[in-house]
Amino acid sequence: MSARTVDEKMTIAEVIEELKVAPSTFYRWRQRGKGPRSIKLPNGDVRIRRSEYERWLVELEDAA
Repeated sequence: MSARTVDEKMTIAEVIEELKVAPSTFYRWRQRGKGPRSIKLPNGDVRIRRSEYERWLVELEDAA
């Protein structure tokens, strides 16, 4: 099994790096409800399931 599984939990930094966007852009998308769904951990950290990230990208592609 590869290191990247469907249920891998990505950090916001990993998502930003993969998308090659500025952190401010990604946080603005989140504020406007236009980013991928996320999981807020008890310590305040945020994670995004890779499967949700991929679903979100497909949704954007179809909307274009």
